[in-house]
Amino acid sequence: MSVELGLSLMVEDGFARAVLPLLEDGAFDALEYSFEIGWAHPLPSWAESLLDHFADAGRLWGHGVTLSPLTNDSAGHHDRWLERAEQACARWTFRGVSEHYGFMREAGVDGGAPLPPPPGPATVARGVRALQRLSAATGAVVGLENLALALSPRDVWQQGPTLAAMLEPVDGYLVLDLHNLHCQVENFAVDPEAVLDTYPLDRVRCMHVSGGSWSEPVANGRARRFRRDTHDDAIPTSVVALLATALRRCPHVETVIVERLGPTIRDEADAVALRRDVESIQEVLA
Repeated sequence: MSVELGLSLMVEDGFARAVLPLLEDGAFDALEYSFEIGWAHPLPSWAESLLDHFADAGRLWGHGVTLSPLTNDSAGHHDRWLERAEQACARWTFRGVSEHYGFMREAGVDGGAPLPPPPGPATVARGVRALQRLSAATGAVVGLENLALALSPRDVWQQGPTLAAMLEPVDGYLVLDLHNLHCQVENFAVDPEAVLDTYPLDRVRCMHVSGGSWSEPVANGRARRFRRDTHDDAIPTSVVALLATALRRCPHVETVIVERLGPTIRDEADAVALRRDVESIQEVLA
């Protein structure tokens, strides 16, 4: 079975101008929809038409960003989030619905990006419960995406086995984000293929490819440069190379999804860079 090329849907004008010609030419076989996009503002009619088209073809993937599945959820955040996701799934049929491993909310504080939890049986049990609730609300096969952020080398090596333990009880799938893995390779100077082998590769149905940026925070007069998964730049050539390796090791992958945040397509140069990224992924898939 050939692997599909997918696109993560954004609704900003610059993004639309960059990708609509590609969509009209049939460059994409699948679409990924992050539920939160339609919660803040009504979707433009062209985006709704795309969702209808790919859902009818059985090639629409659902994705969440803010569920924070491993939070304690003492304030009922999960209930509200799942109710909205259920509404989206009542309108469109999704091949699968996924969220991110980790948590971003706790005790009323929103960290803005998923943080890795301490590995262990309690974390696994919480992840399984969150996936069971996600499955019940959406009626879909559910999955988790690996994180870019790791707080220590132990986090790097434990994330794959922990994901495997969470996904097995619900027969869930792994969204293998290769730029996230690339961030850990850069930040901890580890072998990308060795880290890749720690993940449950037989559960990979989707892969994400994207670009990112570097940060240099300063603390106590010292700065440490580290890689972030910000989806705001071209896909690095090392990520494209890692895609070719990962495809050989993941026997059940169905779709490779290109990600780029809509507001980062500011001018024609950004649009050209995005289209070149799509071409580079097409070449690997071919």
